[in-house]
Amino acid sequence: MYNPKSMKAEEFISHHEVLETLSYAEANKHNTVLIDSILEKARLRKGLTHREAAVLLDCDLEEKNQEIYTLARQIKQDYYGNRIVMFAPLYLSNYCVNGCVYCPYHLKNKHIARKKLTQEEVAREVTALQDMGHKRLAIEAGEDPVNNPIEYILDCIRTIYSVKHKNGAIRRVNVNIAATTVENYRELKEAEIGTYILFQETYHKESYQTLHPTGPKHDYAYHTEAMDRAMEGGIDDVGLGVLFGLELYRYEFAALLMHAEHLEAVRGVGPHTISVPRIRSADDIDPSVFDNGINDDTFAKIVACIRIAVPYTGMIVSTRESQACREKVLHLGVSQISGGSRTSVGGYWEEEPEEEKSEQFDVSDRRTLDEVVRWLMDMGYIPSFCTACYREGRTGDRFMSLCKSGQLQNCCHPNALMTLEEYLMDYASPGTQAVGQSMIRQELPNIPNETVRSLVRQNLENIRLGQRDFRL
Repeated sequence: MYNPKSMKAEEFISHHEVLETLSYAEANKHNTVLIDSILEKARLRKGLTHREAAVLLDCDLEEKNQEIYTLARQIKQDYYGNRIVMFAPLYLSNYCVNGCVYCPYHLKNKHIARKKLTQEEVAREVTALQDMGHKRLAIEAGEDPVNNPIEYILDCIRTIYSVKHKNGAIRRVNVNIAATTVENYRELKEAEIGTYILFQETYHKESYQTLHPTGPKHDYAYHTEAMDRAMEGGIDDVGLGVLFGLELYRYEFAALLMHAEHLEAVRGVGPHTISVPRIRSADDIDPSVFDNGINDDTFAKIVACIRIAVPYTGMIVSTRESQACREKVLHLGVSQISGGSRTSVGGYWEEEPEEEKSEQFDVSDRRTLDEVVRWLMDMGYIPSFCTACYREGRTGDRFMSLCKSGQLQNCCHPNALMTLEEYLMDYASPGTQAVGQSMIRQELPNIPNETVRSLVRQNLENIRLGQRDFRL
């Protein structure tokens, strides 16, 4: 039976409930009275149930779809304004004992170059990322208790935080590693990580077990219940995600929202972020083998409906997606993107030789960080390198209360401007710097509190004089 308060994966992600939801959505996708009532509820900015959101996703009435897109844009603006948070992935090791059939890191792949960064190499990669202008990283590693034990991950986090190069510093390390124990999550919390991120890949249990035939990741319940263990271990910011293309997207959409509802019901804190990756080509992996790929229009509809259903969550789209696709979904709900990314183990400090390629997937958007920053500003978005909420203790329920009340922008908009000023002074090309300075001048009057506005003006001047790391 479906029970969002249950601690058992098969009960808070109930297969029967998902199927019932899909049937309900199919039956009501042209029910304009119901659709209008769901949209009316969504306009309250309090979110939707998985069933309500599934109806919107299935709706193929053009007039109603335009209302959905318009509402998604407005909710994104209300919660996150025109800020886009920037980050980069850092792959530490591609050693892995799992047999995941969609990932080139799988144990049987003998083609890919296996690599694991030493602490000296981690420091080198971080230096290169700092020289690009990054302040926020998401570290990634395969699951291998011998090569990538928790002690190795903790050592890497310490190394990352220790590297100070010129004006560079990594101020937030998010962690995307395999499901683990409460004790290990406690250690990650003590290491001062930001968000713990774990993609479910697929919520369909039978498909999950087929796609993960061997290795510890085969255990569906242990993997699906990881966020509860992470929160029990003190990590209050967690990030969900599925890999679209493995299973029918409607199934994944409903189950993903059920997982968010479960965290709200049990922990009082929903997902800090939701990621929406799609399967991509990689060494030993052909995405056409999987039958459930989705086109860009369907992908955009999924993003819009997630934004409406879970209005408070940060939404992430990586360089898996093309520039055109990322531009489309930025307008519909995405609030965080990567830039200048490498998905190989190493590769920031110096490019990998062709015979030593270790990429997890092919990158579609290969622009530099500076090019991405300029592109965002040309569209009217503020590229934000802010990490203030995490460092000021605005996490978990504190973050959610600020976000849900609409007060988060009072901190985040000024912080975005100050961290953008740092980027412009230290890393931007002349053209990007000129556009950025113009944007900051235009955005300053939008800070409603006169005292805060005056403080930000002073801090911007101090940044130009060489000081760094101001935050509200």
